[in-house]
Amino acid sequence: MKGSDLTRRRFLKGSAAVAGMGLLAGLPKETLAAYEHLPNKTTFTETPAALPKTIASRIKFGVVGINHSHINSMVDAVIRGGGEFVSFYAKEPELTGPFGKKYPQAKLAASENAVLEDPSIQVILSSIIPDERAPLGIRVMKHGKDYLVDKPGIITLGQLAEVRKVQKETKRIYDIMYSERFENKGTVKAGDLVKAGEIGKVIQTIGLGPHQVNPKTRPEWFWDKKRYGGIICDIGSHQFDQFLFFTGSTEAHVVSSQVGNVNHPEHPLFEDFADVVVRGNKGMGYVRNDWFTPDGLGSWGDGRLTILGTEGYIEVRKNIDVGLPNHAGNHVYLANNKGVQVIDANPMELPFGEMFVNDILNRTGTAMTQEHCFLATEIALIAQKNAQVIPLKLS
Repeated sequence: MKGSDLTRRRFLKGSAAVAGMGLLAGLPKETLAAYEHLPNKTTFTETPAALPKTIASRIKFGVVGINHSHINSMVDAVIRGGGEFVSFYAKEPELTGPFGKKYPQAKLAASENAVLEDPSIQVILSSIIPDERAPLGIRVMKHGKDYLVDKPGIITLGQLAEVRKVQKETKRIYDIMYSERFENKGTVKAGDLVKAGEIGKVIQTIGLGPHQVNPKTRPEWFWDKKRYGGIICDIGSHQFDQFLFFTGSTEAHVVSSQVGNVNHPEHPLFEDFADVVVRGNKGMGYVRNDWFTPDGLGSWGDGRLTILGTEGYIEVRKNIDVGLPNHAGNHVYLANNKGVQVIDANPMELPFGEMFVNDILNRTGTAMTQEHCFLATEIALIAQKNAQVIPLKLS
């Protein structure tokens, strides 16, 4: 660990309250510069490190379709929750080789049906190409199994209607892995703070979802809106999930939305910018998505979430915080009537995997209710469908 990083960590652990910038004088200049703009009532805290948890195997699961690397964090989450990875299938041999080496405990199946028809498997995970996710989920549910799919889990309103119909008939779980909430420790910490009433009643969320395009690494389907659903359907699904979760809204409608391809004319079916205004029955939201993260940032995106309450606000720096000496993510800024805190959420434990496995076993919706999952998707799809198109060349 670098000297400045070690000094900072010791300082965070030893400072219950900092009531004047004079107490910071002994810090290295680069560390001091990151904090010198903060008010005197700021405190710097770390979330206590969670104790390591080992959960014995409680369910068995399989994987069908591994076209996006999100499948790795999905598998890891379910394993943490007590899932035993039995088998997987994908039609692309260039993907199955590396995936099999990462998870040697799982057997490569000969076909999709070999996984779906295995009576020992209770749930299927997938990050297959987005337009194939809902049809696969329908087959999974009709085979009597639950389903956890990468976002976007559904890319058209027609698919959503069919998924809802089959889910109601089969009573199976169809969950979408909204990883910007479930797999981000800063967002998990923000949820704890809101639940504890630290900012009063939530009024609005502002969700920013910038991404790095990395064109040389992208498959052909990435550029085709018919395959990935559009930028709001794809990236925006994260922000709508967080909007519903933090405001507590159970109803919502899209006030306005716009999409555009403003800088990628060589890919006419691609969208690189969007924003949306949404209003729910318990709060309001603004969403911005884009593919303009610069290569020099050092992260795939400077994801941020701001939660405005009646008694304060929270900002989550998800993946990176360029204002900190080591640019670490998972930092939460809390301002309320008691003062200001900068909270390092990196030591937190991610609860989704265990909650999801519990839901499989108990037929509950503790990780996410089924209606929440579908509503977040529905808002994204309506915003996508009704979006005003921004001209390619802005005047």
